[in-house]
Amino acid sequence: MQQASSSTPTQTLLAQAGNWLARHRGAIIAAQWVVVVFYVGLLVLPVISPLPDSDARIFNNLTVFAQFLFWGIWWPFVLLSMVLFGRLWCGVLCPEGALSEFTSRFGLNLPLPRWIRWSGWPFVAFAGTTIYGQMVSVYQYPKAVIVVLGGSTVAAMIIGFLYARDRRAWCKYLCPVNGVFNMLSRLAPVHFKVNGDAWKRSYHGKKVIPIVCAPLVPIRHMEGNAECHMCGRCSGHRDAIELTARSASEEIVKVGPTKDAGWQTILLLFGMLGLAIGAFQWTVSPWMVDLKQGIAEWLINRNIMWPLEKSLPWFIFTNYPQQNDVFTLLDGSLVVAWIVAIGLALGTALSTILAVANRLLGRWDTRRFHHLALALIPLAGCGLFLGLSATSITILKPEGVSLLWVSPVRITMLTLANLWSLWLAAGVLRRYSANIGQKTASWLVFAGALALIDTSWWLMFWGW
Repeated sequence: MQQASSSTPTQTLLAQAGNWLARHRGAIIAAQWVVVVFYVGLLVLPVISPLPDSDARIFNNLTVFAQFLFWGIWWPFVLLSMVLFGRLWCGVLCPEGALSEFTSRFGLNLPLPRWIRWSGWPFVAFAGTTIYGQMVSVYQYPKAVIVVLGGSTVAAMIIGFLYARDRRAWCKYLCPVNGVFNMLSRLAPVHFKVNGDAWKRSYHGKKVIPIVCAPLVPIRHMEGNAECHMCGRCSGHRDAIELTARSASEEIVKVGPTKDAGWQTILLLFGMLGLAIGAFQWTVSPWMVDLKQGIAEWLINRNIMWPLEKSLPWFIFTNYPQQNDVFTLLDGSLVVAWIVAIGLALGTALSTILAVANRLLGRWDTRRFHHLALALIPLAGCGLFLGLSATSITILKPEGVSLLWVSPVRITMLTLANLWSLWLAAGVLRRYSANIGQKTASWLVFAGALALIDTSWWLMFWGW
């Protein structure tokens, strides 16, 4: 691979960091294997350990320690890293991606079938994982964790073995969080910028060693972070690619929706802002309790007892009698129905609000609708972070840690996320209309979408 000259005037500290990633693949691979070993340990060791009792704490019980790391630290801060550094986690540290790429080197190298390339997989995978995780109480029990996360890892290795040698077909198309990472990384203030003019003129008439892009990104035409894994392998290629700073609004406002905008909007509105909120809320919602009691009374009055008594294996619905935690058919069915209903209700309401905001700018424009939806990404990402970190707060309570800071931090994060979304919406609207009245009216309607989302989080953290 050709490297940019060290005397190039554009060689900044960030560019040097990108080139370091390109030159030190061995160190990155070593780090990946360290993470793989740590990850496998967190998956397997709690499964072969007894379930924690009421006295179990973070530093005296492996299972509680693993819960805290996975759901309280690991996943929330992986999401945060997307906003800060793009998909650096994917390209440098992700154990699932590393294992998928590793197995692809020894695999069958079959051509990618059409079904894998379906644009709807990011939503379907996210929705399926979110709902199933709640069915089996993935935040609480090691066996559920190894089925959800371990199953995903095994699937990633199988896809790697079957398709696309030295690539990450799983990460590109089927990873359950690929769509979430795709959107959050668009907010990052750094990216690998491709200089099209430099690409054309450099090395004219000379042989250039091609770059193997693991996530199958068409590098020459790459415009942002959405699909780039920030691994740095292409840094300095043709003296046309370097890691640079940019505005945090650039990819949302200037680049806008991609060719898969429809499914991405569905993932954002019905997944990240719909199903996810339903999954986080149901355990604390008094409405859920009232609904369950009402249905149970109706069944009892009609002597229909089997939904209240029948349970299923732990890998379908939570079933841990020794922990006094068993989902009956009624419990499990209500959990699924609640999450789906909240997802549909919020997704539909948000879609309606955005449709009105879109129409206020003039004739209906589908691209404008999808573009405006992207402005909700900061609040969607903030919600995922707060929802996942709620698990760490629950685990910290018995530890005697002061939690007075939690509410102020949550309020601050939600406030900043709202302001960021409003700022992005204003930038998007400027691209479609010069009429101040139209833009103001549309922007105010867009703010109504934020108010709806904020109300959901207020109910979860303060209202109930």
